[in-house]
Amino acid sequence: MMENREYYNTLFDIYGDLLTDIEKETFKNYYGEDLTIQEIADNRGISKASVSKTIKEALNKVNYYEEKLHLVELQKKLKELLQVDKLEEAKNIVRSILN
Repeated sequence: MMENREYYNTLFDIYGDLLTDIEKETFKNYYGEDLTIQEIADNRGISKASVSKTIKEALNKVNYYEEKLHLVELQKKLKELLQVDKLEEAKNIVRSILN
């Protein structure tokens, strides 16, 4: 579950500006600040169902953007590239990025 949280926060870092203000705030509350759905609902005076729906919509959006743009995957490969010492290995990583 922690791996998912880290992945979702990475997605948010990259695609968060493409979400609505409510989706951004709810996403940050849930994944960044680790608030429960009930806590978010209580803080806003709305239903848990509404909070859950907003979280689901935000996740669907950031997952869709990643599916189309692959920026998290690209970021991972670029970080890997920074660790490479051998030129041929670096070239192979660059090739995989370009393909």
